[in-house]
Amino acid sequence: MRSPQSEIEQHGKRILRLVDQHPDSLFSKAGFYQRLMALSMRDEEFKLQLFRFVDVLPSLHGSGEIVEHLEEYFADVRDGFAPFVHAGIRLARIAPWLSGRVLRWNVSGMAHQFIAGKNADDVVKTLRKRRAQKIGFTVDLLGEAVVSETEANEYAARCLDLLETLTRETRSWTDPIGRNSDLFPIVNVSIKISALYSQISPADPADAIAHLAPKLRPILRRARELGAFINFDMESYAHKNVTIELFKRIFTDEEFKDWPHAGIVIQAYLRDSEIDLRDLIEWGRARGTRFAVRLVKGAYWDHETIKAAQNGWRCPVYSQKPESDANFEALTRLLLENESIVTGAFGSHNVRSIANAQAVADELGVDRSRFEFQLLYGMGGPIKRALVEMGYRVREYCPVGELLPGMSYFVRRLLENTSNEGFLRAKFAENLSEDELLRDPRELLRKSRNGVLPRSNNLITNAMKEPHPSYNRSLDTPPGDTYENAPLTNFAQQENQEKMRKVLSEMRARLGKEYPLVINGEKIFTGKTIASINPSSPEDVVGAVAEAGIEEAERAVKAARDAFEKWRWTPFEERAQLLERAAAIMDRRRFELSALEVFEVGKPWTEADGDIREAIDFCLFYAQQMRRITGRPRLTQHVPGEESYYHYWPRGVAFVIAPWNFPLAILCGMTTAALVTGNTVIMKPAEQSAVCGAMLMEILEEAGVPPGVLNYLPGKGSIMGAHLVDHKDVDLIAFTGSREVGLRIWQSAGITRPGQRELKRVVCEMGGKNAVIIDADADLDEAIVDCTYSAFGYQGQKCSALSRLILLEENYDRVMERLLKAAASVRVGNPEEPGITVGPVIDEAAYNRILDYIQIGKSEATLAYQREDVPAKGFFIPPTIFSDVKPNMRIAREEIFGPVVSVLKVGDLDEAIAVANGTDYALTAGFFSRSPENIERAKAQIEAGNVYINRSCTGAVVGRHPFGGFKMSGSGTKAGGADYLLQFLVPRVVTENITRHGFAPEQTPEYRDEFLWPKRQ
Repeated sequence: MRSPQSEIEQHGKRILRLVDQHPDSLFSKAGFYQRLMALSMRDEEFKLQLFRFVDVLPSLHGSGEIVEHLEEYFADVRDGFAPFVHAGIRLARIAPWLSGRVLRWNVSGMAHQFIAGKNADDVVKTLRKRRAQKIGFTVDLLGEAVVSETEANEYAARCLDLLETLTRETRSWTDPIGRNSDLFPIVNVSIKISALYSQISPADPADAIAHLAPKLRPILRRARELGAFINFDMESYAHKNVTIELFKRIFTDEEFKDWPHAGIVIQAYLRDSEIDLRDLIEWGRARGTRFAVRLVKGAYWDHETIKAAQNGWRCPVYSQKPESDANFEALTRLLLENESIVTGAFGSHNVRSIANAQAVADELGVDRSRFEFQLLYGMGGPIKRALVEMGYRVREYCPVGELLPGMSYFVRRLLENTSNEGFLRAKFAENLSEDELLRDPRELLRKSRNGVLPRSNNLITNAMKEPHPSYNRSLDTPPGDTYENAPLTNFAQQENQEKMRKVLSEMRARLGKEYPLVINGEKIFTGKTIASINPSSPEDVVGAVAEAGIEEAERAVKAARDAFEKWRWTPFEERAQLLERAAAIMDRRRFELSALEVFEVGKPWTEADGDIREAIDFCLFYAQQMRRITGRPRLTQHVPGEESYYHYWPRGVAFVIAPWNFPLAILCGMTTAALVTGNTVIMKPAEQSAVCGAMLMEILEEAGVPPGVLNYLPGKGSIMGAHLVDHKDVDLIAFTGSREVGLRIWQSAGITRPGQRELKRVVCEMGGKNAVIIDADADLDEAIVDCTYSAFGYQGQKCSALSRLILLEENYDRVMERLLKAAASVRVGNPEEPGITVGPVIDEAAYNRILDYIQIGKSEATLAYQREDVPAKGFFIPPTIFSDVKPNMRIAREEIFGPVVSVLKVGDLDEAIAVANGTDYALTAGFFSRSPENIERAKAQIEAGNVYINRSCTGAVVGRHPFGGFKMSGSGTKAGGADYLLQFLVPRVVTENITRHGFAPEQTPEYRDEFLWPKRQ
């Protein structure tokens, strides 16, 4: 009996022999495309620039723009391709009108190697050619990046039109195999679920299904009437669970329960793909009707690994290609073992994977007419011909659409073709031997785990060379000088959704508690309270917090001053460990704290979780920074006979004044920075988020903060707060809030009071009037999504939120059309429900103030859009967009702090940057462009403390994006930055002459123990 590997090799070698009888290059189109691809495979930097240029090209309108971008992307090429590239650039400059057309024509030709047609009528010509070759089709409509419900509805209409056209044009076609043709309708359409609903939230599958199912049913109904097949494509991991649940739900409906011509994709590179496939098979057997599964490796590996690394999640995809290949083979067997209920479609260009399917089918006695192989249009033509000759059913995946919406698909195919790990490159470009091409992936994995790797192995990924790559580390960053952020909660996971719902329910039952002040460890009720209300339901009191007055403020100052004399001499390691214990407690209570923020300040789920993550990060990051930078005295210079050590002392009593919009993170960040540096703290949360402040006090007490070192003092800022700002025994004020209050604090702190021992230090973070510029060549699929979120996420109540959108005249109409439709599609509602983008503003005062600004906007500019369907109950402000805004108007100059955006039209980039910089503020700014030169200019010229390129201008991450502005946005400090703790310290140098009668130690240590007294044993 032959071994499984022998059977696979026999099938594989036969395929390869047939392939070699019809030799073909990797790229079926010769000339320009083939030469460029050959160059790109030899140089990664050239490939990167080439693919970026290809990506931007369809959005460029004039030949001059094309030539400019060509020069920007390739002028700095310095390798062996330089003469070829530079000659092309010089030629392009001479005749840009001709060069631009030629480049566009060539790139269009490249794209159409992978895109089968512009529309349904166009693709039929291609399908007829394939029919003559006995190759079937599944057609996929490109343009899945929808940003609004208008675009989603247009996609649904295009699906229906595609079904009608394909059915009409193929009415007389018959199955090329003949046997079991009832399993494989001629017309086969693949649908992108994400293109049918623009507001899919992984946290809220119920909402997604509620919107997707009504759009799908007419398509499925018509497909059934026409005898067509519908396949649900699988995209990013975030949408996987929604797609599978939708598939099961809709095909369990009575109308479609007995319809067998529906399928779904399983991606073998996902670690949980076997669980999903087994679940689908079990569902299919319970349903009692056949369905289909297209098994693929997966096309979003880079996206998934980057996303997981950024969010601190376990990576959902295998890190090594042989792992995906081995899993593909295991799932192939699982599909064929269950052939009685599921029809397998094996999507791969890897001859080893194809041969394995053939061998397993033979072993199990599955007739080759009962499954099929699917390959991509424009790739692997010789393999398709070989499979047809062998008598297998072959179907080609044919994308259809215009070039611009098809670019993301096109670039994915370019990456796949030129990947070091790709089978097509290994076979058709590098001509690896049959033995290498047909190796068992499990054997490769065994060798890699034993540390024995082939010296030359193009099928091994970079991840195999570095099993645990550090995504935080750059090449010039020394080991140990990085910080690994706490993970976000992944609400795509059902267990996290259920946990959040449960905790919200439990938290609601606990609303209305009373919370005391805490002074010197004593819990104090004053007889006066501050009511914290739920902005979604103002009659609900979240909690009643004791209100401090002048008397309590004096007690708190005395307690903090007395405690300082001991806390200052506490070793920095003990203080750092306090912060780490607090972080662990926050992590344990994470869902509870998130639920509290939902109720108290109206934060949506993901925004609340992000705030808790940031608070945890502040604790851990500042503990790390205290050890790394400011803890131990450091030698200034190596000088014989003398030692001078540079170190820091705490300033004294710190008064921390925090805002409500990041109720735990900002309060925690300022408080822990003061504590870890040896200061004692009087902590005043915003009145609107005083319960969150009470929770932070509770957490730090549980972590072991000594009495008096931290004092919790909620109260009115105009009375108690002003008194402490002026107090002679307050040495440092850390403030985050409005410009009006911040400037008053700054001014008051500059006055020296009788008996004051220190010049007050003020750490002052204020507001912003943040601008985003969208360049003429920007990727609007990304820009619209990010701008909508930046403007309306958390109701625009972030100091970093987009307030001014600056558009160039040449793309103004295109951007506005999509922006207004996107704004009309965002989800507005009670943030207790998952997936909400816009909830209530914080309180009635804010509600009225924002409405007043909207009235000002109506008098100054043009109301371009205002949402109408907002809840009547609660402080809900409709997302609002003004156009025809001039830079001198109030709505373009004053901070509104709500979901209101001013759109300013400018003539060119010079004017755009001037307008962006023309305010009193300099906090955050954004720039969307695909011009390398313009991007570098924006980096250099835009005046903001945090400048974001091609991403949202909100969402700073501790350590990764140290946050803070200048001008009227703040004093230039950077929360979450390496130098932030220095604001809470005074530097000190201790110098000792260590020479005794001409003798001195030969070496002086670079670091020494802290200067502590009395000395610790």
